Amino acid sequence: MRAYTDAMESVPRSLRPPVALALAKAVEAIPPADALPGEVVFEPKWDGWRSYALVGAEEVLLLSRQSKDLSRYLPELVSALTQQAPPGCVIDGEAVVWSKGRLDFEALQRRLVTSKANLAKMVRELPASYVAFDLLAVAGHDIRGLPWSRRRELLEELARTWAPPLNLSPFTTDRELAEEWFRDLPSTGCEGVVCKGASQLYVGGKRQWLKVKSRRSVDVVCAAVIGPRAQPTAAVVGLPIGGRLRIVGRSAPLAAHAGRSLAMHLRAPRGDHPWPEEITETMLDRFSKERGAVRLTLVEPFVVEVSADVAWSGRSFRHPVRLLRARPELDPADVRFPDHLAP
Repeated sequence: MRAYTDAMESVPRSLRPPVALALAKAVEAIPPADALPGEVVFEPKWDGWRSYALVGAEEVLLLSRQSKDLSRYLPELVSALTQQAPPGCVIDGEAVVWSKGRLDFEALQRRLVTSKANLAKMVRELPASYVAFDLLAVAGHDIRGLPWSRRRELLEELARTWAPPLNLSPFTTDRELAEEWFRDLPSTGCEGVVCKGASQLYVGGKRQWLKVKSRRSVDVVCAAVIGPRAQPTAAVVGLPIGGRLRIVGRSAPLAAHAGRSLAMHLRAPRGDHPWPEEITETMLDRFSKERGAVRLTLVEPFVVEVSADVAWSGRSFRHPVRLLRARPELDPADVRFPDHLAP
């Protein structure tokens, strides 16, 4: 952890990094009005880097949820916060990139592995935006002990003169509008809806909010499993990309009965197989921190229907899919890349 100098003196000491951010618990449906303390409010769930901004008198830092310094990857946001946000505030939000009318998480990820010269080009061609949805400190005062409704008022006042790339996340208390967002916003890359209680305090590290992720049913090809064919623990699935069947993810861990049900459709592969018997963890999850090998049990490819959220990395699902059912009546050769995942 880096040392924080006098440049951060205006930030409350209680909010010097690392800062524990409030989290959200996943639920299956938009909750009723009394599900959280106070009136339930709804916000879009942005697909980007969750990040909090520390605005000091002489320095601005953008840090990840794990308090990793993201500032050098987001120079345009640091510049905007320096110019538009007063010293002594701490803002919670999401760094995002828009491309072709939708959020582009892959463009953000490329910033982590590019050279300084290429980063400058990325900033020009695909600039980032910051979507603020909470305020933890203002004028050097820690306000996490205030209810969400009051923090929101202070955030709106802070953002009154903002201009892009700084933005204020919208919210609504109208359940019908929230359901419209949940239905329509995935086409823009938003992942769903976050639900908060108007009287909730900001409790870092606690899953005090609720999140409802948009999911779609997708036909994919299962050509391998993890574990033995008689009792697989996960399905490995693929889609046709660039003329080849490529691995795009794995299922969530299978319960014993689900594994037995899937095993009924597993057959030893005939002839050449499109996948190797051993792959890296990153082939299943591009952003995994694990670097070990994963052993696959190859099977004759067949079609399965899965439920997948809208988070797509550009070549794989970013989160495990849910196995819904086998579709042995369908031909794997007829599976097509889903239109909603196309760039």
